Amino acid sequence: MQSLFYLLIQILDLYWWIVIINVIISWLIGFNVLNTQNRFVFMIFDFTNRLTNPILNRIRNFLPNFGTIDVSPVVLLLALWFIKSLMYEYLRPAMLG
Repeated sequence: MQSLFYLLIQILDLYWWIVIINVIISWLIGFNVLNTQNRFVFMIFDFTNRLTNPILNRIRNFLPNFGTIDVSPVVLLLALWFIKSLMYEYLRPAMLG
């Protein structure tokens, strides 16, 4: 059971970094530092969008409109942090004894 617990923690950490990479790449594309005509940039941005957009779109439905500022990644990162802390607080003692 200990391996399953740490696997779930690692998946949450990996998803955390995918969200951060997606935000940074979208900023760089928005400021014309990166160009989506570059195949490698497009592949990474498309990959991270496919992984994050389903959850971010659900969060955006509940948030008020802030204009051009998108705070949904911040809400998602806070939710991931909260889930991870709950796992350490409740699941770790139950799974590891």
